[in-house]
Amino acid sequence: MPYVPAAALKDYIGKELGCSEWLTIDQERINLFAEATGDHQFIHVDPVKAAQTPFGGTIAHGFLSLSLIPQLMENLLVLPEGLKMVVNYGLDSVRFIQPVKVDSRVRLKVELTEVTEKKPGQWLLKATTTLEIEGQDKPAFIAEPLSLCFV
Repeated sequence: MPYVPAAALKDYIGKELGCSEWLTIDQERINLFAEATGDHQFIHVDPVKAAQTPFGGTIAHGFLSLSLIPQLMENLLVLPEGLKMVVNYGLDSVRFIQPVKVDSRVRLKVELTEVTEKKPGQWLLKATTTLEIEGQDKPAFIAEPLSLCFV
């Protein structure tokens, strides 16, 4: 991830910071997420029953896709020099546009949209992130994650 002087963070507002590498969403990942969250709805974990739906097979949980933001954004988000830590500060909005079918490849596109100095040494960064699905016109989601940086 690129580090810049805190005063220069605002220079990146409105700029696309890039795209992550592609990541395959396989059934094992979906099953592990189901175990971690207790969400065992058949559309996620039962390939036979899910094949009978309009999706034609299992799909990733929307929140599984959303939970990939920190990992996929890690090397893209511009951060202030002298960074001690970054914490997830929440999301301003999320729209799930289309499901991620099993064995699809996804990547995250990131644009910095807001920078706010909350107090000395604390910078709140807002991004617009789009989870693209390889070979699809529509993304899986568009979300606005917030990252609180401590310097």
